Amino acid sequence: MYPPPRKDFIALTLSDPHSRDAYNNGKHRRRSCWRKWKQLSRLQRSLILFLLILLLVVGLLFYPSMSEQWRGWSDKEEWLELNDRGFKAEPSPAPGRAPAPVVQPHLGDAAADPVALAKPREPRIPVLAKPPAKRKTSLNKRGPPSLQKEANVSRLNGGGKPDVAPQEAGEEEEEDQDKTIVSWRGAMIEADRATEPSPSAAPKEAAAPLPPINPTAAAAATLEVSSRNVSRLEAVCDAFRHAWKGYKDYAWGHDELKPISKSYSEWFGLGLTLVDSLDTMWILGLKEEFAEAKSWVENELSFDKNVDVNLFETTIRVLGGLLSTYHLSGEPVFLEKAKDLGSRLMPAFKTPSKIPYSDVNIGKGTAHPPRWTSDSTVAEVTSIQLEFRELSHLTQDPQYQDVVNEVSKLVHQLPGKHDGLVPMFINTNSGQFSHKGVFTLGARADSYYEYLLKQWIQGGKTEDHLLEDYLQAIEGVKKHLVRQTGPSRLTIVGELSHYRFSAKMDHLVCFLPGTLALGVHNGLPGDHMDLAVQLMETCYQMYKQMETGLSPEIAHFSLQGGAGQDVVVKPADGHNLLRPETVESLFYMYRFTKNAKYRDWGWDILQSFNKYTKVPNGGYTSISNVRDPANPGPRDKMESFFLGIPSQVG
Repeated sequence: MYPPPRKDFIALTLSDPHSRDAYNNGKHRRRSCWRKWKQLSRLQRSLILFLLILLLVVGLLFYPSMSEQWRGWSDKEEWLELNDRGFKAEPSPAPGRAPAPVVQPHLGDAAADPVALAKPREPRIPVLAKPPAKRKTSLNKRGPPSLQKEANVSRLNGGGKPDVAPQEAGEEEEEDQDKTIVSWRGAMIEADRATEPSPSAAPKEAAAPLPPINPTAAAAATLEVSSRNVSRLEAVCDAFRHAWKGYKDYAWGHDELKPISKSYSEWFGLGLTLVDSLDTMWILGLKEEFAEAKSWVENELSFDKNVDVNLFETTIRVLGGLLSTYHLSGEPVFLEKAKDLGSRLMPAFKTPSKIPYSDVNIGKGTAHPPRWTSDSTVAEVTSIQLEFRELSHLTQDPQYQDVVNEVSKLVHQLPGKHDGLVPMFINTNSGQFSHKGVFTLGARADSYYEYLLKQWIQGGKTEDHLLEDYLQAIEGVKKHLVRQTGPSRLTIVGELSHYRFSAKMDHLVCFLPGTLALGVHNGLPGDHMDLAVQLMETCYQMYKQMETGLSPEIAHFSLQGGAGQDVVVKPADGHNLLRPETVESLFYMYRFTKNAKYRDWGWDILQSFNKYTKVPNGGYTSISNVRDPANPGPRDKMESFFLGIPSQVG
C-alpha cells in the first residue's frame, strides 16, 4: 500500500497534462520497484538493509570532521573579510630598519590595563598575521603550559618560539614588551641569559611571565617612587654600608665577620662574605665598594688550596655569587673564577651512584662523604643544579650540566616519596633514599622543592619531569603538611614523621610563599597564590609575635583553639641567624602583587634587625633569644647571606 497522494500535488496534475503524465509514470515505477523488492529472498533483503544501516553509521562517524572542515572554510572567509577591512600583515621593513610590530585583531581593551602599561617592554617579534583561532571558553583556567592548553598565557609553543599575545585592532605601535626572566638567584636578567637545556642547542627565547596577581590599580599604573620609599631605600643602603664597614675593617678577605670581638672566622677560606655580597653591591649602586671587592677577587681569590669545602655551601655562596655578579656586571674575571671553581668541584660527583659526596678538596681533587656517614642530604645534592647548569651555558662546556642533570633524573625516579614529598637523606653508594618516613620542608630538604621550579624556569619550561615533581610535591604539601593554628587560624606547613604530624615549622620553610608566587607568575595554578598569601602572613607573624620582632630559627604552633599566641618557641630554638628566607618571599610577593603591605613588613623586619642585631662599630650579629629584648644574647657572628637581604628589602 502507498500513502495517499497529497492534495496540492493532485491539483497540480489536473491543471498540467505533462505533470499528470509524469505522475502516472512515477506511480507505475513505484509499483514495479515494490514488486521487485517482494521478489527478493529474505536473505537478500536483510543484506541490503544491513548495507544501508552501515552507510548511515559511517556517515554519522565522519560528520564531525567534515563539519570542522566546513567551519574552517567559514573561518577563512571571516578572516579574509577582516583582512579586507584593514588587518593586514605589515610590509617588509627597509634595509637597516627594525621591522614594525604587526597589528593583530584582539578582543578586549588591553590598552586600558594599568598592569600592562606599568610593565617594562621588550622588542616585539614580527610575525605574519594569523586567522583568529576559535578557543573553548574556560573559567579561571590556569596551569602550566604543558598541562593547560587553553590557558590565556604567553608561553613557549611546540616549535620553541614564544606565542605573541595579540594586540587590539587599530592600536598604534607598542614599545618593547617584557624581556626578563627570573634567574637562579632571583634577580631579573635578560632573556638571552637563560640557560638552555643543552649548551650545544640553539638558544631558546624565554616565555613572557604572567602579569602580577591581583595588583592594585593605583600601584600598578605608576612607577613613581614616593619620598618615603626614597628614604627607605637610603636606609637600606646605609644598613648594607654598616655591615660592609664591619667586614672591611675586621674581616677583609675572610669568610665571616665576628662583629663584637672585631675579628673573623674561617670556614673554607674563600672570602664567603665578600663574594656573597658582590651582586648586592651592584644592585644597590655601591660602585666604590664593588670596585674594591672586585680587585680582591681578581688579585687575591685563589681556589688552589688544600682545603675541604662543602659542595652545597660553596656552590650557592661562591659559585653562585660569581655567576650572578658576572650576569649583572659583565666583567670576565667573575666568569673565569667561576669556571676555575666549578672544575675543582667536579670530583664530588665521582661516586658509585652519581649522587655527589658532600665534601670535596678543591686543591687535591678528592671528595668524600661526611666522616660519620655515607649519606648526603637531599637538599644538598638537589640544590646545586642551577649554578652548574648556568656554568655550562656560559662556558659552552656540557660537563657541569650533565652531572647535575643526572642527579635530578635519578631522584625523579626513586621510590620512597610520599605524594611528591622526599625523605631528608640519600645514600651516595646505593643512590637510594635513607631514613625514610620523615618529611619536612625545613632543613635538609627545603631547597629541593625550590630548585625544581627554578630549574624548570631556567631551562625554558621544557623539562617536564621537573614540573611534574614540583606540582606533585605542592599537592603533597597541601594534603599532608598544611594545618591551621587554633588562636588566629594561621596556615602553617608542619612535618610528618612516620605518619605522625608535628606542628613544627623551620624559618627555612618561609622560602615557600615566594616560590609559590613565582610559580603562579610563570603560569602555574592560581590556587598556589592563595596558599602563598596565607603562608606569607604566617611567616610575618613568626617575627611580629616575638618580643624583639625577629623570628626564631624554629617555631612550634598551637593547634588548639582559644586565646594566646600562635607561635610557641622552645628554649633551644629561639635563636635568629639573620636568615633571608622571609624577606626574599616578601620581595617576590610585593613584586608580583604590588601590595604595599609586603614592603612595609620587610621594612618592619629591617627595623628590628637594626634595633637588636646592629653592632655600633660595624656589622650585625646573630642573637640567641628572640623573646628577650633586654638580653637577646649576641652570638658574635654575621653570616655571609645576611648581606643578600638589603637587595630584597629595597
